[in-house]
Amino acid sequence: MAWNWMRITFNQLASVVSLLLLLNFATTVKAQGPTYLYNICAANKTTPNSPFKKDLNTLLSSLSSNATANANTDFFNTTVPGTNPNDTAYGLFMCRGDFSSCGQCVVNAKQKLSSDVDCTLSKQAIIWYDECMVWYSSNRSIFSTFATRPGVYLSNTGNVSNQESFMKLLFKTMNETAQVAANSPVLEKKYATRQANISGFQNLYCMAQCTDNLTPQDCTSCLTEAITELTPCCSGKQGGRVLFPSCFVRYELYPFYRSNALAPSPSPSSPAGVPPPPATNSSNSGGSSGLSSGTIVAIVVPIAVAVILFILGVCFISRRRARKKHDSAQDPQTVSGISSVDSLRFDLSTIEAATKKFSQDNKLGEGGFGEVYKGLLPSGQEVAVKRLSKGSVQGGEEFKNEVELVARLQHRYLVRLLGFCLQGEEKILVYEYVPNKSLDYILFDPEKKGLLNWTRRYKIIGGIARGIQYLHEDSRLKIIHRDLKPSNILLDEDMNPKIADFGMARLFAVDQTQGNTSRIVGTYGYMAPEYAMHGEFSVKSDVYSFGVLVLEILSGKKISSFYQTDADDLVSYAWKLWKDGAPLELMDPTLKESCTPNEVMRCIHIGLLCVQEDPADRPTMATIVLMLDSYSVTLPVPNQPAFFVNSGTDSNLPKELQFSEAATNTSVQNSVNEMSVSEMDPR
Repeated sequence: MAWNWMRITFNQLASVVSLLLLLNFATTVKAQGPTYLYNICAANKTTPNSPFKKDLNTLLSSLSSNATANANTDFFNTTVPGTNPNDTAYGLFMCRGDFSSCGQCVVNAKQKLSSDVDCTLSKQAIIWYDECMVWYSSNRSIFSTFATRPGVYLSNTGNVSNQESFMKLLFKTMNETAQVAANSPVLEKKYATRQANISGFQNLYCMAQCTDNLTPQDCTSCLTEAITELTPCCSGKQGGRVLFPSCFVRYELYPFYRSNALAPSPSPSSPAGVPPPPATNSSNSGGSSGLSSGTIVAIVVPIAVAVILFILGVCFISRRRARKKHDSAQDPQTVSGISSVDSLRFDLSTIEAATKKFSQDNKLGEGGFGEVYKGLLPSGQEVAVKRLSKGSVQGGEEFKNEVELVARLQHRYLVRLLGFCLQGEEKILVYEYVPNKSLDYILFDPEKKGLLNWTRRYKIIGGIARGIQYLHEDSRLKIIHRDLKPSNILLDEDMNPKIADFGMARLFAVDQTQGNTSRIVGTYGYMAPEYAMHGEFSVKSDVYSFGVLVLEILSGKKISSFYQTDADDLVSYAWKLWKDGAPLELMDPTLKESCTPNEVMRCIHIGLLCVQEDPADRPTMATIVLMLDSYSVTLPVPNQPAFFVNSGTDSNLPKELQFSEAATNTSVQNSVNEMSVSEMDPR
């Protein structure tokens, strides 16, 4: 009876845990390293041994030392005169308003600006962390007036409901926040936070801040422009921020700022309609206990969370066991347990009759593991027969045992293995027949690709992700596919994907996958770099291959397609478009009429996250499935893909992110998933 109660109240317990975790977050801030956001460095460079380079090193060291020397330093600016008047270095740092100091953040910023190959010699640069901002320039003071160029816009890809009313509330609350920040008393931070109720238990949290050296008028102007940019950047999104050199604004649907940093109390000159913060009682109301309510909460909440998590863990294990028991009772094949390996065996004569002795007329295709034929069993069932390449060093008994294991794996997005034939040198696998051939047969055919509209392609991407997640995490075996590519994705009568060859890595010996090859090799272009160069494979190797597959499905082009002289393959081309702020140019033109741009953008973003060079940066398949299912999941900004080769003439930055000596008034306002950028032209 106790377990039944736990199953019934699982969702309620989860809600309690969420609330407790939120409370714990609000009362105790976990120490963690600075969170890097973005940096922009000028295209105009100095030389390694120039006087300005030495002055710049002095400037950055001064900023870093002042940030760490005084625990209460949250803003600092300085100047290092150059030997040449045009080479005077100006620099400043600013801590986010809810941090009294940000020494480690400034230290990290200095190290990154000094070591980044694109920044180390730049005459102008700015870097943003979640906790601080560092900005330097030459030949022009950055202290006297406010600057809104360069700028970076970040947004949560999740959408809110009732967007019109939400945006009205956002602008009202953000304008109030900006007014309080701009009119902060002298010697206080030009910083404010505000909170507004959306509906029910949902709140809106806003933050605005200017650099301390701005006048109230300049701060108001800077924040007003930042708030204006929320429309092209973040309209209807669950969160967003606009980062300028002299100010920034941010909003979220969760309390992202430190709880001990309250909005400043309005001064007598504060605008009407801005309520003061709630009054607090500094004395202990508990009498002789001597413990403040905050201390009590900080002690009790972690204990309560631990207890609830323990109960949830027990509940989860119970539910999982019950589900497995139920599934076993419903699955006749599991009930039988495939009691005998021989129950999966096909006679060679039956296979030869079904395929007309492996007739070329019945041949469906050929891959690294062998040839595939269509067959018709005496029962009338159509099957696909894979005749494995000869020469495997695996013994017969090992092969039979592996077949039995792989045959137990059943998932709607995996091709089902029905049985095997082992006779002499013949090793044959019998699969269910999938009528629409493989994905590459349709996707890369100029005439057939029209059959794959956006709805079908999005369903194919999601299906492949779920199939690989099953192999990695949910199956009886932990299987790494190692050869994900369009020819190994079959399509059923409804164009649902079916992953094929998912058991080949097990069915062949470790030193055998393609004919008589002596080591595991997949298909170049789809292979993760650590596997191709060092033979190291993991679930993240499959994630890389999945990322390539996603980009192919979106573009309708093969990985080997050669787009331009400085883009060697599809991944390079996709990355260049992403950097240039035009990712939708990757999309197959045949999708323009049927696609949903937000879904296409999100899939491009996920694809680039999957092909990052460092396996640790790539998401797991479970995370990918969550990203595809829920727009409330914020996607991180991807790093440069593996094997991307920079052009000798192009900067490593997007073209829009380069400083310009000539002043222009153009701003790039299109959103690139969670990031947009503006021209590098300081005011």
